Amino acid sequence: MEIQKNGVKINIDKDNLKTSKKNKEKRVPYIISSLILILIITILISFTIGRYTISLPQLLTVFWGKIFGLSPSWPQTIETVLFNVRIPRILVAIMVGAALSSAGATYQGLFKNPMVSPDILGASAGAGFGAAVAILMSFSNVGIEIMAFSFSLAAVLISYMVSRVISRSNSAVMILVLTGMVVSQLFSSFTSITKYVADPESKLPAITFWLMGGLSAITSSQVIVLLIPLTIAIVPLFLLRYKINVLSFGEEEAQAMGIDTGRIRLIFILCATLLTAASVSVSGMIGWVGLIIPHIARMIVGPNYKVLLPTSLLIGGIFMLVVDNIARCIFVTEIPLGILTSIIGAPFFLYLLLKGRKGWI
Repeated sequence: MEIQKNGVKINIDKDNLKTSKKNKEKRVPYIISSLILILIITILISFTIGRYTISLPQLLTVFWGKIFGLSPSWPQTIETVLFNVRIPRILVAIMVGAALSSAGATYQGLFKNPMVSPDILGASAGAGFGAAVAILMSFSNVGIEIMAFSFSLAAVLISYMVSRVISRSNSAVMILVLTGMVVSQLFSSFTSITKYVADPESKLPAITFWLMGGLSAITSSQVIVLLIPLTIAIVPLFLLRYKINVLSFGEEEAQAMGIDTGRIRLIFILCATLLTAASVSVSGMIGWVGLIIPHIARMIVGPNYKVLLPTSLLIGGIFMLVVDNIARCIFVTEIPLGILTSIIGAPFFLYLLLKGRKGWI
């Protein structure tokens, strides 16, 4: 088949395109299986490394004994480190990485823009302000998480409501993005004011450290607290992910195919926002994960959201777990996760820009 674009004739072999698509679809189960295997191996390695080293035989002995109720033949310190520190931290790292990458992939497909990240509508900025206020008022860790979660949802709600008033169904997506940018800057300014009035000896360092992101204060209770909203958000995304493919054709085409674009867009925004808000409230502000991981997944499996979303979820979990391992092992003092993700993410994104990948969706 021959088409003409910008005065240039381009030959397209439809048979080759179909063959390439079939080959890529055949590779998907192997790719997913490989990612699951990599995730399992990374989890096992994460159990063994740290300031208190645990060998793999010791790890297997503890788990075997716990499963079958055997009398402890291992030091109590190993059990304390594993069940009170490393297991909660590993699980939260996987969930945060999976949530941010899934939210980023959803937003990029929803807005048809590869530059979109999970904080596009102000979720991270709102969470940062909520946490800063909570720290300033000497709230507990639970209070800080609740405030961060609440203000994160509030920021996105403000962005959505204001965009609805302004757009009146005209260029709704573009207006929503622009409104999100404005609300994000507004909450960032509120956070700066909060830091300005904070006590420089105690409150300001705590606020600054929280804003840089980290998992050093994770406890077992936070695993369940984080798992509930993530499950609520992930299930609808997985059930409806094929509709993101339809939305990529455009507003009119999607409506012609019987899709209620307004309702579907709202569902996706709610789910992606819930993923982002829950993650940021626990881990602090961690950037670049939701921006670069969907690109990596797209390079591996293509733009079809039926496989892109689960691939992004797995790669995001692996990436965050690896970064967290580096953060807690590379130096004596733990490095905030936000710093490491920026160091890794920014050069990689520049590489994508220089490579000039096209046809991302």
